[in-house]
Amino acid sequence: MSKRQQFTPEFRAEAVELVISSQKSLVEVAASLGINEGTLGNWVRTYRTEHPEAETEERGPVEWAQYKKLRKELLQVKRENDFLKDVSAYFASNSKK
Repeated sequence: MSKRQQFTPEFRAEAVELVISSQKSLVEVAASLGINEGTLGNWVRTYRTEHPEAETEERGPVEWAQYKKLRKELLQVKRENDFLKDVSAYFASNSKK
């Protein structure tokens, strides 16, 4: 019979942080750490149950990348909109002459 592996609380916390903050799946993280994916899944579930506010307050890397992309697009659209306002004002003033 095999002896159960014991993990320190620090190791567990780091493993959960890897799952939550990286773009890797739970299965990939478990394989890279050499632990059972069911065990890691239990740790992540426990963390999310104990810290429900963490999910709503923190954005992961994917969300930040999308946010930055959308901010960039918004700035571009605002510049284009300002330009079109100026052009339409110019033509409106010239058409009255």
